[in-house]
Amino acid sequence: MDLRRCTLLATSGYRRPVHPVLGTERLIARPWTTSDADLEAAHDIYSRHEVARWLGAPTEFEEIRIRVQRWAAPTDDPSYGVWAVEQRSEPGRPIGSVLLRPLPPAHEDVEIAWHLHPDHWGKGYATEIGRAAAERAFETGIDEVFAIVRPGNHRSTAVARRLGMEYVGITDKYLGLRLELYRLRPGDLRASADLGRFAVDV
Repeated sequence: MDLRRCTLLATSGYRRPVHPVLGTERLIARPWTTSDADLEAAHDIYSRHEVARWLGAPTEFEEIRIRVQRWAAPTDDPSYGVWAVEQRSEPGRPIGSVLLRPLPPAHEDVEIAWHLHPDHWGKGYATEIGRAAAERAFETGIDEVFAIVRPGNHRSTAVARRLGMEYVGITDKYLGLRLELYRLRPGDLRASADLGRFAVDV
């Protein structure tokens, strides 16, 4: 599917045409917007303890609104972004985010991450959209991506391993926190057909 030529037309789910950034058999990722529907969905996702506990981010509506505004703003480099994830069967209703972005403080390493509403854990969505994001990164010339995971977040750890990511170790290089670090290079990315042989993820 050539997403460069794909537009999701305005429907009851979208107030204006939407251009997907990533696409899989079951999911798309597209830019977040500041519409009421997106803001409500983002708050429902990021205010939940099951999600917020691993991110360490504020859960108040106003703080989440500010984050969505930042995600929705145009970027200098389209290789990077935080994108809303939707089911193809329910357009216009975000169920999470997937992202590629430079990691502070040096902004040399590129983070890959996935955040899904708990109602959609256990369906294989994280691995599915994570793989699509990794493919995008490698197609744009990024030679490796990193996942940073808080110790104890076994679901994210499992997704990283299913994607073929290599465990690097514990690091305090990013965000002033001790985090588990996983690295993925193009030759390590598991083929889509292989993912079905692994246990269902978040």
